[in-house]
Amino acid sequence: MEEKIKKLKDIIEKSSRICVFTGAGISCPSGIPDFRSENGLYKTKSEFGYSPEQMLSATFFNEHTKLFFDFYRSAMIFPDAKPNRAHRYFAELEKKGKTVSVVTQNIDSLHTRAGSTNVIELHGSVMRNYCRKCGKSFGLEYVMKADGVPLCSCGGIVKPDVVLYEEPLDERTVERAISAIERADAMLVVGTSLSVYPAASYIRYFNGKELVLINKSKTQYDFLASLAINEDIIRVIEKLES
Repeated sequence: MEEKIKKLKDIIEKSSRICVFTGAGISCPSGIPDFRSENGLYKTKSEFGYSPEQMLSATFFNEHTKLFFDFYRSAMIFPDAKPNRAHRYFAELEKKGKTVSVVTQNIDSLHTRAGSTNVIELHGSVMRNYCRKCGKSFGLEYVMKADGVPLCSCGGIVKPDVVLYEEPLDERTVERAISAIERADAMLVVGTSLSVYPAASYIRYFNGKELVLINKSKTQYDFLASLAINEDIIRVIEKLES
């Protein structure tokens, strides 16, 4: 572990343009559960009579809108969650003069709240919501306080700006993510099993020198990495900062 931390420090110090690609594992220490681990959201029994995958689909949103929001408010939104040491570490790298882009699969906006300025949210954010009829924007509080289905003054349904199953990723967001990955000297993949597609496949666009994978469990891409660390990200950050 010590040798790996030493190598990671060296990689970060020598790289001027860093792309940090993050998944649910970076936000677990903030109290937000992941999806696919043993205690993840997808392994828990739903009180609603449907699987989480079903309820997070575009079809379910359209056909069972009220039930979608009941589940969404209870299982997908964590208003009290705060950026943790890992989120802050990558934001601090930027303040120290590194060019840091964050490409994240998370919808919690914790990277932005930690101070990172170039955050590309592949799956959207719970903080943004919009009327499907007129396009008006709404914050998270509006959705949280709404009784049942949140409605706009025009009568349209207010939908969270998050990518549901059956929906494509936003093309411009994907282009920005690929550009950030292609231009990076080093790519740090943090807290993701790299099993969610198409996002996981973006690693193939990396042309830089150092690919680092930090995840509790091994990933199918570990063999491609300059450095693979199978450890909790907070422990890794503590070692980096000590």
